[in-house]
Amino acid sequence: MIDYNELIFEISRPGRKAASLPESDVASVSLLKKFPEHLIRKIPAELPEVSEPQLMRHYTALSNKNFGVDNGFYPLGSCTMKYNPKINEDVARLPGFANIHPFQPVQTVQGALELMYELQEDLKIITGMDALSLQPAAGAQGEWAGLMIMKLFHKQNGEGKKRTKILVPDSAHGTNPSSAFIAGFDVVEIPSNASGTVDLAELKKHVGTDVAGLMLTNPNTLGLFEKDIVEISKIIHGVGGLLYYDGANLNAILGKTTPAVMGFDIVHLNLHKTFSTPHGGGGPGSGPVGVKSFLAPYLPIPRIEKQEDEYVLNSEFPLSVGRVKGYFGNFGVNVRAYTYIRTMGPIGLNQVSESAVLHANYLRKLLAPYYNVSHTQFCKHEFVLSGLKQKKLGVRTMDIAKRLLDFGYYAPTVYFPLIVEEAMMIEPTETETKETLDAFAKTLIGIAKEVEQTPATVLEAPHTTPVRRMDEVKAARKLVVRYNKNDEK
Repeated sequence: MIDYNELIFEISRPGRKAASLPESDVASVSLLKKFPEHLIRKIPAELPEVSEPQLMRHYTALSNKNFGVDNGFYPLGSCTMKYNPKINEDVARLPGFANIHPFQPVQTVQGALELMYELQEDLKIITGMDALSLQPAAGAQGEWAGLMIMKLFHKQNGEGKKRTKILVPDSAHGTNPSSAFIAGFDVVEIPSNASGTVDLAELKKHVGTDVAGLMLTNPNTLGLFEKDIVEISKIIHGVGGLLYYDGANLNAILGKTTPAVMGFDIVHLNLHKTFSTPHGGGGPGSGPVGVKSFLAPYLPIPRIEKQEDEYVLNSEFPLSVGRVKGYFGNFGVNVRAYTYIRTMGPIGLNQVSESAVLHANYLRKLLAPYYNVSHTQFCKHEFVLSGLKQKKLGVRTMDIAKRLLDFGYYAPTVYFPLIVEEAMMIEPTETETKETLDAFAKTLIGIAKEVEQTPATVLEAPHTTPVRRMDEVKAARKLVVRYNKNDEK
């Protein structure tokens, strides 16, 4: 049998070619004299030499090893890995969108600017915000931009030096405290109560005139709605602070409520999650930031505006935080998100949240008898199991995640949120069928029974993947990413 696990260097043989190019009719020019001597290669690069069929089979085999939403269930809690409708890809690949250049005059890209302007307006309605910028490249940059807006606001009010603290719940996404720290704030962690939501008594202990704001995800990373959000808003605003909404979980409330109704002043969105565009591997992403009207002067520039019958990029905002990304956001992601919003419409977006919440509660109910559930109240779009039962039998959550790979499932997020021991965070999304949810539940239930009856099967998993268990510490500290034919295999 042909071994498709070999590296392309290992199947290489001298003299083989995968392409036949015509001879160049342009005179060759040596550039070597323009480079320092120590940068000039002394021996030819050891590039692989393979035939065209070998090349195609090699990369086809690699693609078949890759896991994605298009070929399997991806219940990755907190990251909303849901199916991306292919109409989004078709529209993003239209020549008028795919072939434009960021240096073109605005008069030549009016269609692109119109799309982004309309997307801004749609997102303002969805969030309840008064002004919005599409410029941030992804969620974490959207967070940072929002915090810089908060910082400038307090500075403009003469309180920049004393508003030094950002309050962050202990259930927050890790980017929240990181973004706050990078923005120059001191981070204060607020504990959760027994119900998994913000402890109001603890919150009140930490509020004061030194608080710049509170960062909050609602529903939170446990998949629970912060039912005291109006009271939280009053507490923060009562001391002159601002309320920041992490939009990572916006897909749980689409069409039901808005961050503005809850009392938030600043919002960042993850278009690549809520509005279905594919993400992972570092991108692509888009993290628009929206604000209430009193914060609009601080939004990034340039701003997309409609002036009579023309769309323009306006940078005349002296109080702005400035440009936060080269050019103007990740345009391709914005096109996909716009397509998703327009094809779904208000009724469809409302159904997104209803189905996401229904699916999460359905799965939670099926799995509760076999795993510990972190909190028993109804969840929103995701929920957190705990492998404490299994840990007592010598099997950890990581082992369960590895065993899931044997059944063709991508494992849920494990060991997050940090406040739940042996956490396993599951988000089924709205796009999966009941049959898929039932099959996934059956598999997890089967693994729970294996832990009780044949724990070694789980502890030694995965059994079917090309790579089995590895020393993860060694892999992180001694990462090898370059092939050398002289290295031992």
